[in-house]
Amino acid sequence: GVQLAPKEKLEIPVLFMPAEMKIYKAVVVIHVMRENGESWPYKVTAGSNTDLTRNVSVAESGETQGIVWIYPIHGTPEAPQQKSVVIRCQARQRLEQRVELLLIGVMPGAPALPDAGNSSEVDTDESSNTPEVTDGSSATLEFLYELQYQSDEIRSQLESLVGMQLVEKEWDRESRIVTLIFNVVFAPSKPMRNEATVVVQCTAGGLWKFPFVFIATEPEVDDVINIEAVGLNKESIVGFKLTSQTR
Repeated sequence: GVQLAPKEKLEIPVLFMPAEMKIYKAVVVIHVMRENGESWPYKVTAGSNTDLTRNVSVAESGETQGIVWIYPIHGTPEAPQQKSVVIRCQARQRLEQRVELLLIGVMPGAPALPDAGNSSEVDTDESSNTPEVTDGSSATLEFLYELQYQSDEIRSQLESLVGMQLVEKEWDRESRIVTLIFNVVFAPSKPMRNEATVVVQCTAGGLWKFPFVFIATEPEVDDVINIEAVGLNKESIVGFKLTSQTR
C-alpha cells in the first residue's frame, strides 16, 4: 500500500537479530503495480527474453499486472569480539606457541550449506583450512579460518613471519563450545608491533573474530666492539662485517 511518485526513492529497512549461531535465510519481495490498476501491455514472442516473465505478475488477459523484485537475504551471526591474543618474541628469534580459541554457541546438528566451501566472507586461499570437528556421532561441523590483516602494508610485514596450523579440536556438546588449538609460529627479523585478526567461520552458521597482537622486541646485542687507541691524535681502525637479512 505504499505510494511512490515518479523518480521517488523507497528505503526498506532490514533488521537482523540472531538468537543462535546458525544460518538464517529470508526473502524480501517487492511488488509494484500501477495506482489506477491498469496493466502494462507485454506479449511473449519467440524472441522475447523468457527470464523476464519470472519477474512479473500477469493478469488473466495476459498483460503485465505488476513487476516483482526478489532479494534473498542470508544472515550470518557474528560473536562478540574476543580479547586480544598477544604473541611476543625477541627479534631474530623464533617463537612457537599453542593458542586455544573458544567458539561459543556452535549449533550441533545444524545443516551446512552446500556451497559453504566457497564462502565470500572467509577467503579459502592457501592460508585457510577446513578442519572437521566431530564428537564420535554422525554430526560433523566444518570450519574455515584465515588470518586477516588491517592493511596491505601490515600484510607485507607479517605474512612471511607468521604461520598458523590447526593441531587439535574439541567439541563439548553440552556447553556448545568448540575449542580449536593452533600452533602459531612467529619469527620476526626486526622490532615491530602489528595487529591481525583470525576469522573463523562455521559452515553451519556463525562467525568468530579473534584479534592478535604480534610484538617483536629489541634483539640481543650482536657483539661488543672495542677500539684501542694507539696514541693521542692518532686514528684507530677496527673492521667488522654486516650481513643483510634481505636483498
